[in-house]
Amino acid sequence: MVFNLFKSDTDERPDDVKGVRQALLRFIKDVLQKAEGGEGAHIKGLCLFMACNEDDKHVYEAAVYLEEQEQFKNEIQRIADDYAIGLPPNWTLEFIFGEDYPTEAIKASNLDAALFIKTNKHFIQQKASAYIRVLSGEAEKNEYAITSDTGKLNIGRDRKAQVDDGFFRTNHIAFPSTSANDANRYISRQHAHVEWSNDAACFMLFADDGGVPPRNKIKIRSVDSEELIKLHSTHIGHHLKEGDQIVLGESAVIEFSYKPEED
Repeated sequence: MVFNLFKSDTDERPDDVKGVRQALLRFIKDVLQKAEGGEGAHIKGLCLFMACNEDDKHVYEAAVYLEEQEQFKNEIQRIADDYAIGLPPNWTLEFIFGEDYPTEAIKASNLDAALFIKTNKHFIQQKASAYIRVLSGEAEKNEYAITSDTGKLNIGRDRKAQVDDGFFRTNHIAFPSTSANDANRYISRQHAHVEWSNDAACFMLFADDGGVPPRNKIKIRSVDSEELIKLHSTHIGHHLKEGDQIVLGESAVIEFSYKPEED
């Protein structure tokens, strides 16, 4: 039985492996209950982000059984069963260590951790169209029309680019390396992609391997926020909004809009 894990209401910060493990499990249980009201059938997977310092990293790694990750997943499953959360049989668990948390993740109050829940809810197929315009840098076209049926739209340097695994990737929004425009130099071969999310009913921007630190970066300036958004993970996307400007690398800029360009 796991009920003894949750008898303590203390908010004290744990500093040993057992304390961190119990606090993480308590935190995950609370988030799952709030997120789905006790029902976990729509949960596709969990991403546990840990932004601990180097001195504490070994404690967190041991707390989640990093070398035997199935053990920690089994602990969560037992808690889900005891609290009738009802996780589906094929749910996944992923650990991500880094300096920052994605904005969509839920932060733990007394831990260097945050949790993101991937869901797989069923929606009626949504339809939408939008435009991506090149404001700085030189792409093959100045404007690209996209729809919810377009599928994954890759962004990167050159149309056909050989990536780290040896295979070739097709970039649908391509910034040629032969261009004299200096901004193109700082765009990775696999920098980012845009795709429609029917669950969220919006277009999403995701960083690819070349678009996250320490490689060339992605920054977003939204019209409804004064804060600059940076993508630190390939797993968590950004909900694109009207007028979002996206900086790829150092100075190439594209803009997202649902409106056609005015003559």
